[in-house]
Amino acid sequence: MDFALSEEQTAIFDMAYAFGQENIAPFARQWESDGTIPKTLWPQIGELGFGALYVSEDSGGSNLTRLDATLVFEALSMACPSVAAFLSIHNMCAKMLDNFADDDLKARIMPDVLSLNTVLSYCLTEPGSGSDAAALKTRAERTNEGYTLNGTKAFISGGGYSDAYVCMVRTGQDGPKGISTVYVEDGTPGLSFGALEEKMGWKSQPTAQVQFDDCKIPAGNLVGTEGDGFKYAMMGLDGGRLNIAACSLGAAQAGLDMTLQYMSERKAFGQSIDQFQALQFRLADMEIELQAARTFLRQAAWKLDNGAPDATKFCAMAKKFVTETGSKVVDQCLQLHGGYGYLADYGIEKLVRDLRVHQILEGTNEIMRLIVSRQMLANR
Repeated sequence: MDFALSEEQTAIFDMAYAFGQENIAPFARQWESDGTIPKTLWPQIGELGFGALYVSEDSGGSNLTRLDATLVFEALSMACPSVAAFLSIHNMCAKMLDNFADDDLKARIMPDVLSLNTVLSYCLTEPGSGSDAAALKTRAERTNEGYTLNGTKAFISGGGYSDAYVCMVRTGQDGPKGISTVYVEDGTPGLSFGALEEKMGWKSQPTAQVQFDDCKIPAGNLVGTEGDGFKYAMMGLDGGRLNIAACSLGAAQAGLDMTLQYMSERKAFGQSIDQFQALQFRLADMEIELQAARTFLRQAAWKLDNGAPDATKFCAMAKKFVTETGSKVVDQCLQLHGGYGYLADYGIEKLVRDLRVHQILEGTNEIMRLIVSRQMLANR
């Protein structure tokens, strides 16, 4: 078993880290205060190939493995997990379009998607359907020209901000087999947005309800086959879970690095506080937990890349373990900063706020436990 990153993988991580430290980290607090990410950032990220991380080369993408992609998100989240997570959402949508959209739709939209001149949002959750996603109610009625959409999506990162929305809608019967996927461009008549949500974390990501009121789209904006939309949505979630885990991992690592630096400078009782054995034990525990999380995440990514039959189970386990570890570590980092950790200037409290939601999205960690236990019972 080889646990070392290849030279190419190390270069991918280093490139993402350098970009994040130069173009994201110095501005992250201001973007949080503004409640938005400058649109000019995305084409810069697109120039690195990060707008199409695992889109096929035939479609103009970078065609990276899922393991490679986790390195990008780990590195970028060391600058700002909110920005990195938003990029993950775009990439999940881009991969769905690459896999399932027909040639005409891809020819029309993919060049701008890949370059990040078109930023995408993923619209599955509704006010009345979160973990029970197959119960969604937003309906798309077939017309002579295409589809008419009515309904509401909730908690949408990029709602009112993104350039297009990859939406799961009901075209048929109740249940997962009645769900299809459609592509809705910003500015489409009948598409509107709720007020911006005030959130605990991820404040730089505009988040709002996405609303459809007799919203008419052409038939060519159907992604793939009618009735297969729920399958498409679920296929994207394994990779999304790895990405969000990577965002927790990178942010927690950044928090630990900041804490080590702070503890070497902070004096108490005549010495720097990193010389107290009790605090050294806390540092050791955090290092052990982060290294375990990193190994687990990369194993799950390897299984997904290689089509292992238990890949979904491992993605669920890694998502649960890594996101909870990340939150635990940054909470300890705040404690080790003492009162300063509670101040925005030190950057730790932002990490605590940003990482908390990672245990909820891409499937709650309770659902991750359900996925794992069901597979355990099925295989007994």
